[in-house]
Amino acid sequence: MWAARPHEPERVRVFRDACERLELSPLAIHVNYLVNLASRDPVIRAKSIAAFRAELERATAIGADYLVLHPGSYRGGTIEDGLAALIDGLASAAKGLRLGVVQILVENTVGAGCHLGSTFEELRWIRQRSDLPVTYCLDTCHLLAAGFEIRTAKGLASTLAAAESDLGLDNIRLIHTNDSKGGLGSRLDRHAGIGEGQIGLAGFRRILRHPLLRDKPFILETPVDQEGDDRRNLDTLKRLCQRPLGTSFTTSSKVSARMKLSK
Repeated sequence: MWAARPHEPERVRVFRDACERLELSPLAIHVNYLVNLASRDPVIRAKSIAAFRAELERATAIGADYLVLHPGSYRGGTIEDGLAALIDGLASAAKGLRLGVVQILVENTVGAGCHLGSTFEELRWIRQRSDLPVTYCLDTCHLLAAGFEIRTAKGLASTLAAAESDLGLDNIRLIHTNDSKGGLGSRLDRHAGIGEGQIGLAGFRRILRHPLLRDKPFILETPVDQEGDDRRNLDTLKRLCQRPLGTSFTTSSKVSARMKLSK
């Protein structure tokens, strides 16, 4: 829905107390998927700016560190139109607000249709031209589907070199950790459980253990088809972090089976 329930001060207090007690940091939240600041449609644009402003207010109120945003779609215009509209929309939504510690993380996309953000060049353009504190969230599924070969040592090294050159690795504040149902360059935005898609267990082991990524926060956005899927995916990532590099994997189903038995 476009409209969100106003945050109640007491619920905000309880939430912030819980974050402090549980040492939940950094705290990242995601913008409503309906928001499209790149749109030139006057109705969608007005709703998107209002909804994004509400997201900024909510992020500030709950003490969030990061607010993740998809760049949006420029359908009906050009890439340049969409990028300019996005920058203008960000400024309009934040006008007069004090954001505190909140950083806006622009997320990379698969680049399907008219969606912005599938290239590092577009992501860099957004940060360079925005007056707001903009950094980045990279999604593993989106990277592969957009054409970045992150499954192999050579491909991952090449991707990280390009990310350092265009974005600056220090500006990549968050990793959305999802396997991909679509293959390399498929432009298919369909997440899969860890080890159940085209990236695979070996690919995620390499990503998680890479020295340039080990200190980044990783967040799962994998499907939950059955109760406990989120926990199983998290346990798989933990095992991949801990296993020696020489350990070989067979199939994800065997890993899942061992995890089920261990429960």
